Amino acid sequence: QVQLVESGGGLVQPGGSLRLSCVGSGFTFSRSDISWYRQAPGSDRELVAFISSVGVGGSTNYADSVKGRATISRDDAKNTVYLQMNMLKPEDTGVYYCYAPTLLFWGQGTQVTVSS
Repeated sequence: QVQLVESGGGLVQPGGSLRLSCVGSGFTFSRSDISWYRQAPGSDRELVAFISSVGVGGSTNYADSVKGRATISRDDAKNTVYLQMNMLKPEDTGVYYCYAPTLLFWGQGTQVTVSS
């Protein structure tokens, strides 16, 4: 049974940081590309960051809105992909989802709220 479980969300003040985690199981995690998406209230889900499998180079890509503030990384020994977000802004608020594109599978999401 494929699972993606996100954690690490919460309430943070503007300018603060969070590290989100996505733990996968039920599939060969090390061979899977993984993406982070987010969805703000009333908005479409948008891609935040992407990391390919190490086998194809472990390349990364970021939305323009988070470039320079976000870092995606993976630890295949732990079946985990991380999203480090720094200098958070109120517009970063939303539900953050982990996605395995080759499996067309979504996690359940974790809420991030940036507010003073």
